[in-house]
Amino acid sequence: MKVAVIGAGTMGRGIAQAFAQCADVEKVYLCDIKQEFADGGKAKVKASLDKRVAKGKMTQEAEDAILNKMQTGLNSQAVDPDLVVEAALEVMDIKKSTFKDLEENIVKNDKCIFATNTSSLSVTEIGAGLKKPVIGMHFFNPAPVMKLVEVIKGANTSDEDVKAVKEIAVKLGKTPVEVNEAPGFVVNRILIPMINEGIQVYSEGVSNIEGIDTAMKLGCNHPMGPLELGDFIGLDIVLAIMDTLYKETGDSKYRPAMLLRKMVRGGHLGVKTGIGFYKYNADRTKTPVDEL
Repeated sequence: MKVAVIGAGTMGRGIAQAFAQCADVEKVYLCDIKQEFADGGKAKVKASLDKRVAKGKMTQEAEDAILNKMQTGLNSQAVDPDLVVEAALEVMDIKKSTFKDLEENIVKNDKCIFATNTSSLSVTEIGAGLKKPVIGMHFFNPAPVMKLVEVIKGANTSDEDVKAVKEIAVKLGKTPVEVNEAPGFVVNRILIPMINEGIQVYSEGVSNIEGIDTAMKLGCNHPMGPLELGDFIGLDIVLAIMDTLYKETGDSKYRPAMLLRKMVRGGHLGVKTGIGFYKYNADRTKTPVDEL
């Protein structure tokens, strides 16, 4: 099986690695709009695998086998894949135009399955106007490690594609959960509003950052509190999903916290920018921003 992953960012490169680790996959095209973006994605995969080799958790031969399957380039290299997984920016117009270009100008394999890794957008709308229907194949970060794949069926997604994508997920060592299209699907419909509520609780002065996170870790046995988890997901992603939930449902319970919007506008996105609800230090320690 040949797979094309469109987008070499955090999710895209992780998805590409997950496929490259699978014995049933012979080649993974890691694509982006610029060659240096695709090369950078592969370089980060290599850096991650190098650490595993150094710790004795992986052999050098295994690392080389994974990297040798990954071919970087522009989207135009994805001529003959059996599966395309789009992991571009979480912007509807970008996703729609990406699939339109793939269908009309690039992919020549008529049996290729078009899948999107969207975390909350309508799979039906992403595939609107295409001859080939789109299916949701939503991985979770870090994609090589996390076991869940949400398989989302849009209005035009075939049962055959659902079956095929679930089988592919199992070959990757994942557990697929079939989901009927709805805003946020299952995980983000539940998880992201919880994070948003944690932000609202903090903005109202109910407790400090560490207090809220500690309460949820010890009180609910969560491995990470909502504010720290928001930092790791990326507060811009949290806001985008909340905006989608609010827009799609019209329900005020999904209205993003104003503090969340303010932090995103200020570039305080969490781990990716080094500061969110915590300041992330070079030595991997972190400090709540309300203690700085």
